[in-house]
Amino acid sequence: MPTVVLEPPPIVDPPLRKRWTREEYDGLSSLELLSGQRLELIEGELIDKMGKKPPHVLWLSLLSDWVVSVFGTLFVLQEAPIDVAPEDNPTNEPEPDLIVLKRMKTFFLSVKPCPEDLHLVVEVADSSLGLDLRTKAALYARAGIVEYWVLDINGRRMIVHRDPQAGRYTSVVAYGEDESVAPLAAPEESLRIRDAFPV
Repeated sequence: MPTVVLEPPPIVDPPLRKRWTREEYDGLSSLELLSGQRLELIEGELIDKMGKKPPHVLWLSLLSDWVVSVFGTLFVLQEAPIDVAPEDNPTNEPEPDLIVLKRMKTFFLSVKPCPEDLHLVVEVADSSLGLDLRTKAALYARAGIVEYWVLDINGRRMIVHRDPQAGRYTSVVAYGEDESVAPLAAPEESLRIRDAFPV
């Protein structure tokens, strides 16, 4: 039976060096300084997205295959920057592991997807679980993103966030390996959590 998640684990914070803005971050990304380095801007901090362990890459690939099979390749993006709430945009430019769009991705050639453009946001967490369940969940809830999933590799579960109200998700439920969950935008399509963990 799914269980309600009452208290997420603590965040393992990266060291705070400077609070960056999106404008500064965009300027940096054009320099060779960041050439080949994958970063995302979260609460004014530059978070290194590189160094993903093989399990993260594998489980992201498998989950992406399932999401594409449900929504179609034209509506799914991996590691694409999104806009969040207007008050958070100046210091945040998250790049979720997966997003499901309401419009074809070709629409976003010159603009970033906004919360109202998104059916679902997904993060795959191994060492980033605290950040994903606290900081990013709050960021996505304030933006009004209707559904946010976190695949917890170490816990072998899917933590599903729904019903954002007043800057927080009022429904946070963990589904174990023997359970299934369907996205709100495709209620007839269930993911058996065990299928996200091949080994």
